[in-house]
Amino acid sequence: VQLQASGGGLVQAGGSLRLSCAVSGRTLSNYVMAWFRQAPGKEREMVATVIWSGGGTYYADSVKGRFTISRDNRKNMVYLQMNSLKPDDTAVYYCTARLRVASEYSYWGQGTLVTVSS
Repeated sequence: VQLQASGGGLVQAGGSLRLSCAVSGRTLSNYVMAWFRQAPGKEREMVATVIWSGGGTYYADSVKGRFTISRDNRKNMVYLQMNSLKPDDTAVYYCTARLRVASEYSYWGQGTLVTVSS
């Protein structure tokens, strides 16, 4: 599975951004897609996940109610809509994937930087 993330940038607190992830290389019906993030000096954090087949989602408490993960089956795209952004959301965001039966995310994109100014 190849993953190409895009959409990061600089935004003021309270603003919005949408991250996109182009997915290729496999039939995705058996995969779980996720966005992780890592801020400077902090541990990597799983932000949101979506089951490709069925669409079930999960959100970290830190983003619940503000972020929305979605996927487009026809375009093989995964999105992360981020609203009400806070300076604490500043991080490199990674698009990732794993098989539903796997415990770890084996496939990672290159990351896209999101900077939220106060």
